[in-house]
Amino acid sequence: MYSASSSVSAPPRPAFPAGGETAVRPRPAGPLRRGVAGGSHPLSGRLDLTGPQSSQLRTAVAAVQRICPEFAPAQLLRRGGRTALLIGTSGRSPAVAKCLLDHSPAWAERFRHEIAAYRTFVRHRPPVRVPRLIAADPDSCVLVMERMPGRVVSPQRHPSHMPSRADLRAALTAYSRINSWRPPVGTFDAPIDYPARISRYHELGLLTDRDMGDLQKLLHGLSHAQGQFCHGDALLSNVLLSPAGPSLVDWEHAGWYLPGYDLAVLWTVLGEDPMRRQISQQATSQGPAARDAFLVNLMLVLTREIRTYETAVQRTMRAPAPAAPGAAEAGEEQRLLLRRLHDDCGLARRAVRAAVGTR
Repeated sequence: MYSASSSVSAPPRPAFPAGGETAVRPRPAGPLRRGVAGGSHPLSGRLDLTGPQSSQLRTAVAAVQRICPEFAPAQLLRRGGRTALLIGTSGRSPAVAKCLLDHSPAWAERFRHEIAAYRTFVRHRPPVRVPRLIAADPDSCVLVMERMPGRVVSPQRHPSHMPSRADLRAALTAYSRINSWRPPVGTFDAPIDYPARISRYHELGLLTDRDMGDLQKLLHGLSHAQGQFCHGDALLSNVLLSPAGPSLVDWEHAGWYLPGYDLAVLWTVLGEDPMRRQISQQATSQGPAARDAFLVNLMLVLTREIRTYETAVQRTMRAPAPAAPGAAEAGEEQRLLLRRLHDDCGLARRAVRAAVGTR
């Protein structure tokens, strides 16, 4: 169990899987260098522990109260296949409890990484507002944190209707500020093994032979690139806006990446919004190395999204009939999104080939 009053930093995560390639991992700079935890949902209603799946929720509540006895659950904010978010109070303060339901090794490791990030924030404050850690237990994968005030910029991963220009600028500013932060060496690692991921996507048929060769050439030129600290999941749903300024939540992917990873994620989810141009200019303004790093990140992010939504579309097509009102419309939206992602990937692929030609 962990209490926020303790003085700790994030423990190292396991090393990357062994392989035949030398992993290109961004080097941390030197000394100079899906639920929300917010308040957009009012505290109302009751937590129903009598339903058909109540046993799992009761177990989660017991795990939370074991590490934070003063936590009083009020409502189930969100429940997915892998996590549950409970809102309530800790003492007199609004709080959120996040509990892992799927304790498979990969998801447990990711959850512990998020706990490690919040532990680090206790001692080393980032330049953006983040939820204050109240208690955590890596063994049972339970996290209790401050419930931040504010509203999400957009609850959708790929918004069908874009937020206002001011909200988008606030999100971009928040992620840019975290990208400029230099936490102490050793507090975070590099979540992506770039050569291994490129090889895996190629083996799955998501990247062509030329795609893999071009990306490997760009990576070779980036082998000594200085890493950039990134949130790792720069979605609009992870930005909370309040009069006090933006806050960032959900830190399970935080770490050192090739420069421009957060910008690549944000570019991908903005669809055809004009702010994409500003993001591209910002990502490539530091010269050819920054451009190449952004393009590598962009190709990998787009490929991941295509893989995710192709699976979703195939699942929809296999369904015998619409499972609920609006299911057919949702399936059509997924197909349109997938078409847009393929168009974006084609655009990124041409940019990668042009960049290889200038090396």
